[in-house]
Amino acid sequence: MNSDDFKNDLDHFEQTCKNAGLKVTQQRMEIYRALLESSDHPSAETLYRRLRDRMPTLSLDTVYRTLATFEKHRLVHRLETKESQARFEALNVRHHHFLCDRCGSVFDFTWPAFDTVALPPTLGRIGTIERKNVVLHGRCTACLAAEDR
Repeated sequence: MNSDDFKNDLDHFEQTCKNAGLKVTQQRMEIYRALLESSDHPSAETLYRRLRDRMPTLSLDTVYRTLATFEKHRLVHRLETKESQARFEALNVRHHHFLCDRCGSVFDFTWPAFDTVALPPTLGRIGTIERKNVVLHGRCTACLAAEDR
């Protein structure tokens, strides 16, 4: 991510917090910044481990509560993995996910053709669609190569 995109994402974060009546605290800012800097879709526990040295007063409970608040305000996306451990990412670019069922790695990919497909009209009877995404499960190339050895 280039520095302009990073700054724009932080500005969007601050504005979203202000619009929602949320204080932009150092803890919230650092948790969101850590998500923006992450490409591995960290769990709450992983975020906590990454941040605790520079923020000794941070608790795991605070990380969980902050992520729940971010999710409520659509600042982050929760991705459920095979192990049922939630992993998180900052919402900044439309994309989908590939989860390796062997090693647990998560990979982002884009699929513009899927993004523009019209949904079946019958979904309107079920409810309002707010977001659509694809989660593919399989084995990553590293795991496939290890199996071949």
